[in-house]
Amino acid sequence: MLSNYYTIKQDGDYEIVIKKSSFICHLRRIESEEEAKEIIQQIKKEHWKANHNCVAYVLGDKQEIQRSSDDGEPSGTAGVPMLEVLKVKELRNVLAVVTRYFGGTKLGAGGLIRAYSSSVSEAIEHIGLVEGKLQQEVIVTVDYATHGKLEHFLTNHPEYTLSDTSFSDTVTLHIMVDEASVTTFEESITNLLNAQFSLEKGILDYCEVPINKS
Repeated sequence: MLSNYYTIKQDGDYEIVIKKSSFICHLRRIESEEEAKEIIQQIKKEHWKANHNCVAYVLGDKQEIQRSSDDGEPSGTAGVPMLEVLKVKELRNVLAVVTRYFGGTKLGAGGLIRAYSSSVSEAIEHIGLVEGKLQQEVIVTVDYATHGKLEHFLTNHPEYTLSDTSFSDTVTLHIMVDEASVTTFEESITNLLNAQFSLEKGILDYCEVPINKS
């Protein structure tokens, strides 16, 4: 499993206008080529009056699958520049479709490359990115006297995320820790609490957090 990955925060659309041509970028999370193709067809059906619906997508932990289509634009002026944006930003499992409604002014090859790449870049900036971090759930049980000390520790260490707390005759805290930091976390709370706690590991899963990634 990857220790981390980058992807879009959510599905979304964003429009820019260049010399009266409208470029609408549709960004979608995808899990397979079949899903990508279905979404592409849906967008083409919705925007059947558009001059072009150009495509780029990446799939796989290391972008093993890369596809692009110029959809009638001059070769290399649309799909490839869109794909390059996804690759440079190291995104995982993302589809970009840019719908163009021609405004009457030709942009030339260079202008088209800039327009399609800008459409994707600005859409990503508008929608936002997240980093998925592989995290281990650590379940810590303490008595009430120790609970406050552990909570204070967590407040001062935002790299550890308290996901749930349950109260009975003891207090059980569910804490998400980056997988690579689990040993450090265990050592820290052992020193903090003088080993007066019990610990078990729960699920191993990705936790997505918003990022600024230019």
